[in-house]
Amino acid sequence: MSLMEPPVVHTSREARELLGATIEAFRHDSGRPLIFGAQRKPEAAVIPYQLYKQIIPLLEDLEIARITRERLAAAESEPLSDVAARLGLSVPGE
Repeated sequence: MSLMEPPVVHTSREARELLGATIEAFRHDSGRPLIFGAQRKPEAAVIPYQLYKQIIPLLEDLEIARITRERLAAAESEPLSDVAARLGLSVPGE
């Protein structure tokens, strides 16, 4: 499956009809995501569960990165050495 190919968007009715064959193709590692929606506007996708398991950690990482960027942009920063000194700790390498 190439990510460069434009997806075929099926109607919901077509997706119902294709669901069994799509799952069977997933079992043989030959299936493509089944993308569907009203008036062929992409609204949902059925993907292999193994792909789902690979995607979830990536989505979690992206969410953590987004939250981190927001927090860094909203807060005043303080050097680690200052925080360590305030807590009576030392920073290795300094």
